[in-house]
Amino acid sequence: MSEPLLSVQALDAYYGPAHILQGVGFEMGEESVAIVGRNGMGKTTLCAAIICGKPSYKISALGLGYVPQGRRLFPSLTVDEHLKMLKPDGGPWTADKVYDLFPRLAERKKNGGGQLSGGEQQMLAIGRALLTNPSLLIMDEPSEGLAPTIIENLIEVFKRLEEEGLRILLIEQNLGVATALAKRQLIMIGGEIATETTADALAGDADLQRRYLGVEPLAR
Repeated sequence: MSEPLLSVQALDAYYGPAHILQGVGFEMGEESVAIVGRNGMGKTTLCAAIICGKPSYKISALGLGYVPQGRRLFPSLTVDEHLKMLKPDGGPWTADKVYDLFPRLAERKKNGGGQLSGGEQQMLAIGRALLTNPSLLIMDEPSEGLAPTIIENLIEVFKRLEEEGLRILLIEQNLGVATALAKRQLIMIGGEIATETTADALAGDADLQRRYLGVEPLAR
Protein backbone atom coordinates (compact mmCIF):
# COMPACT_ATOMS: atom_id res chain seq x y z
CA MET A 1 0.00 0.00 0.00
CA SER A 2 1.16 3.55 -0.70
CA GLU A 3 2.12 5.89 2.11
CA PRO A 4 -0.65 8.24 3.29
CA LEU A 5 -0.46 11.81 2.10
CA LEU A 6 -1.01 12.98 5.70
CA SER A 7 -1.00 10.96 8.90
CA VAL A 8 -2.08 12.48 12.22
CA GLN A 9 -1.69 10.19 15.22
CA ALA A 10 -2.72 10.71 18.85
CA LEU A 11 -2.39 14.49 18.53
CA ASP A 12 -2.85 16.56 21.68
CA ALA A 13 -2.71 20.35 21.86
CA TYR A 14 -3.11 22.81 24.70
CA TYR A 15 -3.69 26.52 25.21
CA GLY A 16 -2.23 26.97 28.67
CA PRO A 17 -4.06 24.49 30.90
CA ALA A 18 -6.89 24.00 28.40
CA HIS A 19 -6.68 20.63 26.64
CA ILE A 20 -7.98 21.54 23.16
CA LEU A 21 -7.09 18.54 20.98
CA GLN A 22 -7.48 15.17 22.63
CA GLY A 23 -5.82 12.28 20.86
CA VAL A 24 -6.85 13.31 17.34
CA GLY A 25 -5.95 10.81 14.66
CA PHE A 26 -6.75 10.31 10.97
CA GLU A 27 -5.03 9.65 7.68
CA MET A 28 -5.45 11.06 4.20
CA GLY A 29 -4.72 9.18 1.02
CA GLU A 30 -5.53 10.12 -2.55
CA GLU A 31 -8.82 11.81 -1.70
CA SER A 32 -9.84 15.15 -0.27
CA VAL A 33 -11.24 15.23 3.26
CA ALA A 34 -13.51 17.69 5.06
CA ILE A 35 -13.45 18.22 8.81
CA VAL A 36 -16.68 19.82 9.97
CA GLY A 37 -17.90 21.02 13.34
CA ARG A 38 -19.25 23.94 15.28
CA ASN A 39 -17.17 26.86 16.55
CA GLY A 40 -14.88 26.02 19.43
CA MET A 41 -14.47 22.35 18.59
CA GLY A 42 -10.72 22.60 17.88
CA LYS A 43 -10.70 22.72 14.07
CA THR A 44 -8.43 25.75 13.71
CA THR A 45 -6.18 24.44 16.48
CA LEU A 46 -5.85 21.24 14.46
CA CYS A 47 -4.68 23.23 11.43
CA ALA A 48 -2.15 25.11 13.55
CA ALA A 49 -0.86 21.91 15.12
CA ILE A 50 -0.30 20.33 11.71
CA ILE A 51 1.34 23.39 10.19
CA CYS A 52 3.31 24.83 13.13
CA GLY A 53 5.31 21.80 14.14
CA LYS A 54 8.20 22.74 11.82
CA PRO A 55 9.64 25.91 10.25
CA SER A 56 7.56 27.15 7.32
CA TYR A 57 10.20 26.28 4.70
CA LYS A 58 10.25 22.69 5.93
CA ILE A 59 6.45 22.51 5.88
CA SER A 60 6.52 23.76 2.29
CA ALA A 61 9.21 21.23 1.37
CA LEU A 62 6.92 18.46 2.64
CA GLY A 63 4.31 19.53 0.10
CA LEU A 64 1.87 21.24 2.48
CA GLY A 65 0.17 24.50 1.54
CA TYR A 66 -1.97 26.49 4.00
CA VAL A 67 -4.81 28.95 3.53
CA PRO A 68 -5.49 30.30 7.04
CA GLN A 69 -8.78 31.44 8.46
CA GLY A 70 -9.05 35.19 7.95
CA ARG A 71 -6.66 35.10 4.94
CA ARG A 72 -3.82 36.99 6.74
CA LEU A 73 -2.79 39.19 3.85
CA PHE A 74 -0.53 42.23 4.02
CA PRO A 75 -2.80 45.29 3.57
CA SER A 76 -0.01 47.48 2.17
CA LEU A 77 1.30 44.98 -0.39
CA THR A 78 -0.29 44.78 -3.82
CA VAL A 79 -1.75 41.60 -5.26
CA ASP A 80 1.28 41.29 -7.54
CA GLU A 81 3.71 41.79 -4.66
CA HIS A 82 1.97 39.05 -2.67
CA LEU A 83 2.34 36.65 -5.57
CA LYS A 84 5.97 37.52 -6.25
CA MET A 85 7.22 37.23 -2.67
CA LEU A 86 8.04 33.55 -3.22
CA LYS A 87 10.91 32.57 -5.47
CA PRO A 88 9.90 30.15 -8.25
CA ASP A 89 10.90 26.59 -7.39
CA GLY A 90 10.43 25.14 -10.85
CA GLY A 91 6.98 23.74 -10.03
CA PRO A 92 3.90 24.24 -12.18
CA TRP A 93 2.42 27.11 -10.18
CA THR A 94 3.56 30.63 -11.07
CA ALA A 95 2.03 34.07 -10.63
CA ASP A 96 0.84 33.95 -14.23
CA LYS A 97 -0.92 30.63 -13.64
CA VAL A 98 -2.62 32.07 -10.54
CA TYR A 99 -3.84 34.98 -12.68
CA ASP A 100 -5.20 32.48 -15.19
CA LEU A 101 -7.04 30.67 -12.39
CA PHE A 102 -8.35 33.92 -10.91
CA PRO A 103 -8.73 36.53 -13.69
CA ARG A 104 -10.17 38.98 -11.17
CA LEU A 105 -6.80 39.11 -9.45
CA ALA A 106 -5.14 40.02 -12.73
CA GLU A 107 -7.51 42.99 -12.96
CA ARG A 108 -6.60 44.02 -9.40
CA LYS A 109 -2.88 43.25 -9.40
CA LYS A 110 -1.89 46.81 -8.46
CA ASN A 111 -4.38 47.03 -5.58
CA GLY A 112 -3.29 46.50 -2.01
CA GLY A 113 -4.50 43.55 0.02
CA GLY A 114 -6.60 45.87 2.16
CA GLN A 115 -8.40 47.23 -0.91
CA LEU A 116 -9.78 43.88 -2.02
CA SER A 117 -13.22 42.44 -1.39
CA GLY A 118 -13.57 39.37 0.80
CA GLY A 119 -13.81 37.10 -2.22
CA GLU A 120 -10.75 38.68 -3.86
CA GLN A 121 -8.80 38.33 -0.63
CA GLN A 122 -9.66 34.64 -0.48
CA MET A 123 -8.57 34.17 -4.09
CA LEU A 124 -5.26 35.83 -3.24
CA ALA A 125 -4.76 33.70 -0.13
CA ILE A 126 -5.37 30.55 -2.18
CA GLY A 127 -3.11 31.76 -4.99
CA ARG A 128 -0.32 32.54 -2.54
CA ALA A 129 -0.55 29.02 -1.12
CA LEU A 130 -0.55 27.45 -4.58
CA LEU A 131 2.77 29.15 -5.37
CA THR A 132 4.43 26.76 -2.91
CA ASN A 133 3.38 23.99 -5.33
CA PRO A 134 1.81 21.80 -2.64
CA SER A 135 0.51 18.27 -3.00
CA LEU A 136 -1.87 18.88 -0.09
CA LEU A 137 -3.67 22.17 0.51
CA ILE A 138 -5.05 22.78 4.00
CA MET A 139 -7.84 25.38 3.99
CA ASP A 140 -9.36 26.74 7.19
CA GLU A 141 -12.92 28.07 6.74
CA PRO A 142 -12.43 29.36 3.16
CA SER A 143 -16.12 30.26 2.75
CA GLU A 144 -16.30 32.39 5.90
CA GLY A 145 -17.93 35.76 5.29
CA LEU A 146 -18.35 35.27 1.53
CA ALA A 147 -21.47 35.76 -0.59
CA PRO A 148 -23.15 32.60 -1.96
CA THR A 149 -22.17 33.37 -5.56
CA ILE A 150 -18.52 33.75 -4.57
CA ILE A 151 -18.68 30.49 -2.62
CA GLU A 152 -20.09 28.70 -5.67
CA ASN A 153 -17.23 30.01 -7.79
CA LEU A 154 -14.67 28.87 -5.23
CA ILE A 155 -16.18 25.37 -5.13
CA GLU A 156 -15.69 25.15 -8.90
CA VAL A 157 -12.07 26.26 -8.47
CA PHE A 158 -11.49 23.64 -5.78
CA LYS A 159 -12.91 20.94 -8.05
CA ARG A 160 -10.64 22.07 -10.87
CA LEU A 161 -7.61 21.89 -8.57
CA GLU A 162 -8.60 18.39 -7.53
CA GLU A 163 -8.83 17.32 -11.15
CA GLU A 164 -5.26 18.57 -11.57
CA GLY A 165 -4.11 16.27 -8.76
CA LEU A 166 -4.13 18.58 -5.73
CA ARG A 167 -5.65 17.11 -2.57
CA ILE A 168 -7.48 19.29 -0.08
CA LEU A 169 -8.00 19.08 3.68
CA LEU A 170 -10.97 21.37 4.17
CA ILE A 171 -11.94 22.76 7.57
CA GLU A 172 -15.49 24.08 7.29
CA GLN A 173 -18.69 24.98 9.10
CA ASN A 174 -20.57 25.38 5.84
CA LEU A 175 -21.95 21.92 5.14
CA GLY A 176 -22.84 22.82 1.57
CA VAL A 177 -19.20 23.57 0.81
CA ALA A 178 -17.86 20.60 2.77
CA THR A 179 -20.17 18.04 1.18
CA ALA A 180 -19.72 19.48 -2.32
CA LEU A 181 -15.95 19.13 -2.17
CA ALA A 182 -15.13 15.97 -0.20
CA LYS A 183 -16.77 12.57 -0.10
CA ARG A 184 -15.09 11.75 3.20
CA GLN A 185 -16.37 13.77 6.17
CA LEU A 186 -14.88 13.82 9.67
CA ILE A 187 -17.01 15.41 12.39
CA MET A 188 -15.13 17.11 15.21
CA ILE A 189 -16.60 17.59 18.68
CA GLY A 190 -14.80 18.73 21.82
CA GLY A 191 -11.32 18.39 20.34
CA GLU A 192 -11.87 14.85 19.07
CA ILE A 193 -12.92 13.22 15.80
CA ALA A 194 -16.35 12.03 16.97
CA THR A 195 -17.33 10.11 13.87
CA GLU A 196 -16.57 9.62 10.19
CA THR A 197 -19.19 9.63 7.48
CA THR A 198 -19.66 10.42 3.81
CA ALA A 199 -20.89 13.55 2.08
CA ASP A 200 -24.05 11.80 0.87
CA ALA A 201 -24.83 10.38 4.31
CA LEU A 202 -24.26 13.70 6.07
CA ALA A 203 -26.18 15.77 3.52
CA GLY A 204 -29.11 13.36 3.65
CA ASP A 205 -29.38 12.86 7.41
CA ALA A 206 -31.12 15.74 9.19
CA ASP A 207 -30.78 14.09 12.60
CA LEU A 208 -27.04 13.66 12.12
CA GLN A 209 -26.68 17.32 11.21
CA ARG A 210 -28.62 18.44 14.28
CA ARG A 211 -27.01 16.00 16.69
CA TYR A 212 -23.38 16.58 15.81
CA LEU A 213 -23.35 20.04 14.30
CA GLY A 214 -26.31 21.83 15.84
CA VAL A 215 -27.48 23.16 12.48
CA GLU A 216 -30.70 23.05 10.57
CA PRO A 217 -30.68 20.45 7.78
CA LEU A 218 -29.28 21.24 4.37
CA ALA A 219 -31.88 22.05 1.75
CA ARG A 220 -32.12 19.16 -0.69
